[in-house]
Amino acid sequence: MIKLTALFSYPKRKLKKLIKEGEYKQAVEFGESLIKKNPNDEDLYFIMGSIFYILKDAKSTLYYFDKFLELKENDSETLILKANVHVFLKEYDTAIECCKKVLGKDPENNEARILLKRLENI
Repeated sequence: MIKLTALFSYPKRKLKKLIKEGEYKQAVEFGESLIKKNPNDEDLYFIMGSIFYILKDAKSTLYYFDKFLELKENDSETLILKANVHVFLKEYDTAIECCKKVLGKDPENNEARILLKRLENI
């Protein structure tokens, strides 16, 4: 089992290196090829969503974060990022839902609490 894990960790390191170097186009192409080979690897969806988050491509960010959440439901970090994308799109009700999901799981999450309070005042 350890060998199998090592097999998949190298491509992710390469993907993260491309992102760190600002090679986003190559990172997207490489990431998409990895997802085709590993469609149930939630880390790849999170990484891809993060690339598009950096690039401010809201539609693609949401696509990948939603795919991630299908595999790893109610992940606080992803839900907060997704909420921020919905705020960017002025989809405040959906952003509020994301914050409430986080707070339902983790009532002490300051980031979700602050964002929710800000959204309730819009």
